[in-house]
Amino acid sequence: MTLLRILRYLIVRAVSLFLTVVVGVYIAILIANMGGYVDQIRKAQIREQVGSAVQADRSLRLLPPAELRRVIDQRIELEEQRLGLDRPFILRSFNYLGDALSLSLGRAERLTSDKGSRQVRAIILERLPATLVLFGTADLIVFFAAILAALFLSRRYGGFLDRAVIALVPTSAAPAWFYGIFLILIFASLLRLLPFGGMVDVPPPESAPAYALSLVRHLILPIAAILIGSIFIAIYNWRTFFLIYSSEDYVEVAKAKGLPSGAIERRYILRPTLPPIITSFAFTLISLWSGAIILETVFNWPGLGRLLFQAIGLFDTPVIVGSVVIYAYLLAVTVFLLDILYALVDPRVKVGEGRGKSV
Repeated sequence: MTLLRILRYLIVRAVSLFLTVVVGVYIAILIANMGGYVDQIRKAQIREQVGSAVQADRSLRLLPPAELRRVIDQRIELEEQRLGLDRPFILRSFNYLGDALSLSLGRAERLTSDKGSRQVRAIILERLPATLVLFGTADLIVFFAAILAALFLSRRYGGFLDRAVIALVPTSAAPAWFYGIFLILIFASLLRLLPFGGMVDVPPPESAPAYALSLVRHLILPIAAILIGSIFIAIYNWRTFFLIYSSEDYVEVAKAKGLPSGAIERRYILRPTLPPIITSFAFTLISLWSGAIILETVFNWPGLGRLLFQAIGLFDTPVIVGSVVIYAYLLAVTVFLLDILYALVDPRVKVGEGRGKSV
């Protein structure tokens, strides 16, 4: 019965998460298309393009005005039929939803990959490594450095370093791109020690060591901006969290028994905090896929965030929806795996055993 209960819970949980993805993706489709208003923009662009093409054709310019108008209207109608604009948006939105959920992301309307492909999947996969390199490095440094520093400060509550971190917490009120602008002004413009932006030098170095060195130089400023904008608030949050657990009665009992401080941290502080640590780490990994629109734009970083910024500016809805779909699926899978991990690391969690007891 226990196995059946677990399977039933996992199936129900998977279905509920999938329905959440469906709703989220459909809302993204409506927003990306502005509720159908983008269709009006496309139709206007089609009329402009067809009109320009007809005016450029000398043979068509000799036609009588009525015949010329008929040719223009016919070409506009054919182009709208080709793009599906002759059907109501509400009907096409469900087709978009089905294609998105099946990961049939289609072709971009204006953007292309560096190799010239207009497949949305190819465009996203081309930008993905740049985002993973930048935010994978920065976010993992912030995550592990914050936990280690928080543990260190929790043992020295009220000390100089503890007060210094608390004093620096307000620096996290400003976003990373804000600090990025000042870092560029200081280290790239004034001191000329580091590059202004981009991922590597132009033209890219041919040898692997030179390419890696160029990549590291271009990573320094954006990673520094992310660290300044998030490290102190992360340390403060985890420090407060560890202080709460370190003040529990069972920790005082362990100290009275003479257990080493390292053993107390591992058994009575870190182990009870594993679920939130796992949750934070999982969502840190998920955030790697989304990038950061303004930060990547400031540093001219060719990642997913800058791609999304370009797609929004060009009304390239397939690219916008494709980015949202991938993120939604990753988020749902992460939440599903977290439910399982919670049951493994926290003995208090019971799967499928009534309301208030299940994950």
